[in-house]
Amino acid sequence: MTETSSHLSATADAYDSVAVLYDELSRGALDAFPLDRAVLAAFAELVSAGAGPVAELGCGPGRTTAYLRDLGLDVFGIDLSPAMIELARQNHPDLRFELGSMDALDLADGKLNGIVSWYSLIHTPPQDLPPYFTEFRRVIAPGGHILLGFFEADGGPVTPFDHKVVTAYRWPVDGLAELAREAGFVEVGRMLREPHEGERFRRGHLLMRAAE
Repeated sequence: MTETSSHLSATADAYDSVAVLYDELSRGALDAFPLDRAVLAAFAELVSAGAGPVAELGCGPGRTTAYLRDLGLDVFGIDLSPAMIELARQNHPDLRFELGSMDALDLADGKLNGIVSWYSLIHTPPQDLPPYFTEFRRVIAPGGHILLGFFEADGGPVTPFDHKVVTAYRWPVDGLAELAREAGFVEVGRMLREPHEGERFRRGHLLMRAAE
């Protein structure tokens, strides 16, 4: 087993083990965060002007996928964890959810009009992350948009931390934006917000467009 496949297996196993609890705790997760909802709404408005479906990559139990559907998008979810996919299908039987990995998507070139990675790239070791952006660029149509949600490193270097499920990484927003630019994306905007009560770290959000 390679180092990358070992990391993916460990992440899937970790989320499988907490899937039911995670599902319970994520109910209404966006209710207290108007800035997060505003970023998702801006993404939805931009994507709705194009053609093609949107994928939420690392969709977990499907709550953000359903939120995007409620914003009017043709959206489906993909996740590495079989237990999460099972819960997503139970929670939202009207939506499509598929088992898969973000670095090797079973999608045709240019198939998507948009991608949301909402705190799902955070577990990827920094050295393994560039191929993910290459894969995003492959499956997204020119002019399509991606939205990334992540934990921000307060301007410092990439920093690992003890996420409650499995090790995660905080990224400087400029560093993450540069990786996306190298893969062929152009920055549209960014939003940083301070942690709310009960949160440890600043939250980062990057909205980018696939170069035409």
